[in-house]
Amino acid sequence: MPIKLRSVFDTGLGVGPDGRPPVNTEQSMTALSIGQYLIRRLSDYGIKHVFGLPGDYVLSFYSMLEHSPLDLVNCTREDCAGFAADAYARVNGMGAVCVTYGVGGLSLANSIAGAYAEKSPVVLISGAPGIRERVNDPLLHHRVREWHTQLDVFEKICAASREIVDPATAFREIDHLLDTAHRLKRPVYLELPRDMVSVVPEQIRPYAAPQVKSDPSALAEAVKEAVARIEQAKRPVIIAGIELHRHRLQAEVVKLAEASGIAIASTLLAKSVVSEVHPLYVGLYEGALGREEVTRFVEESDCVILLGTLLTDLDLGIFTAKLDAAKSIYATTDELRISHHHFHHVLLEDFLRALVAAKPKAAKRELPAGPAAAQGPFTLAADAPITTTRLVRRLDESLDDKTIVVADVGDALFASSELVIHGQTEFLSPAYYTSMGFAVPAALGAQMAQPDHRVVVLVGDGAFQMTGMELSTIVRRGLPVIVIVLDNKGYGTERVIHEGSFNDINPWRYELLPQVLGGGTGYEVRTEGEFDAAVTQALADEQGMSLIRVHIGIDDRSVTLDRIGRGLAQRLKH
Repeated sequence: MPIKLRSVFDTGLGVGPDGRPPVNTEQSMTALSIGQYLIRRLSDYGIKHVFGLPGDYVLSFYSMLEHSPLDLVNCTREDCAGFAADAYARVNGMGAVCVTYGVGGLSLANSIAGAYAEKSPVVLISGAPGIRERVNDPLLHHRVREWHTQLDVFEKICAASREIVDPATAFREIDHLLDTAHRLKRPVYLELPRDMVSVVPEQIRPYAAPQVKSDPSALAEAVKEAVARIEQAKRPVIIAGIELHRHRLQAEVVKLAEASGIAIASTLLAKSVVSEVHPLYVGLYEGALGREEVTRFVEESDCVILLGTLLTDLDLGIFTAKLDAAKSIYATTDELRISHHHFHHVLLEDFLRALVAAKPKAAKRELPAGPAAAQGPFTLAADAPITTTRLVRRLDESLDDKTIVVADVGDALFASSELVIHGQTEFLSPAYYTSMGFAVPAALGAQMAQPDHRVVVLVGDGAFQMTGMELSTIVRRGLPVIVIVLDNKGYGTERVIHEGSFNDINPWRYELLPQVLGGGTGYEVRTEGEFDAAVTQALADEQGMSLIRVHIGIDDRSVTLDRIGRGLAQRLKH
């Protein structure tokens, strides 16, 4: 039976006062199948694209997706689809990936683990053998041990997981999962047996979303103490963390900084959580591994206001950070601590907004030069061999508030930490989970989520060889993504940590891949002048993908990587 697109899938429900789409009424759910209801609810949460791969256990739902208003984006591999959905979620607010059972779902474990670690709300939908097919416990293909093995795996790396087995509770389970992803900013897992997709429930048990609120007394006391500490301080500073982006609180922290005059630093994971050209932004705080003047500015502060900050090893400069808890206000979605006083049942967003409303007055400080001024003017040395540091300096000249930079791990990340990002949340990288191979498929997700922006990828050759063939989907979609491959013939970061021939890889002719993939333009670069010309041409070309292969020396590395590598190498010895 053909599906009536608009009448079946459209709701027009909008967003409620708490930022959540309202739960559908029983009348609006009448005569919808489970699959149709899932698609409707994905749309309610602002999801317009679903990434994935087809497979027999998910084909019926895939067909329903194909005939819905959602854009189904087929990828080359399941883990790539997961990375794309993760990046889409970071830019769009929520993302979705859909695959088959076993070989599809289990291939996503790494991508979804990264989304969980870095708080990215991805909805993973996996097809599964039908309930009726499981009678007498047959050995169906893709199965591992028990029917629920895959469900058990994702229970460990998702905020919530459900298998849809009862039509009466199906809509409630779907609402629970989507609300959980939206509220906690973490991935959720939905397993959909193929014989449940077209089932129309005869009865519906509605979902009641939990109403999580701050304790007014605790909130008032926390804000009062925070304001007192800020106003007593002579050298306050804000360290903005990634949760400000995930919960869309960037504007609030900027209001706090501007009203009080307090400078803002950010962590590596949260790079670009506020615009890096804002006059109160001083740069990344990375402990002893960052810019000396920023490190000194933060560590000499007598009131460090950490907002939404995940204190990971990389964000703390391999634990070289010197932050005194007694001089800190530490507010995240999990904890609120002012010095050694703990406040319970206070939401991060309520605390931050109340702090803004309180208008604390802070002492003025002389600020270190922001990242743009600290770098100084750039002069091209056209005939000089290109280095990673100089490549980043030249690329920095071309960034604007319509550019999204996606950096893979390794020196692609560490060197690009020196880029000056103009807009908010326009730098994406797995800077905590650090999974190689994130960047190219993530570029697909970011470009689909923000088609009016230009996505530029920095990726090492080792990471590119893992997932770079996702360029095939980028070519198929005609997306003008620019991919810069740092070719040092191996795993440069690992060479710094521990030398060995195992860090060498087979060299590819990366610049010829557009010919293989049937679209785009390839460039081969060895000098600063050649890179300048390639970047200029690539930015001017909006008709398709550009791939720039940059030859860099095996021993070439950014200053940041050199510092981090030495720190990691020392830890390996103990």
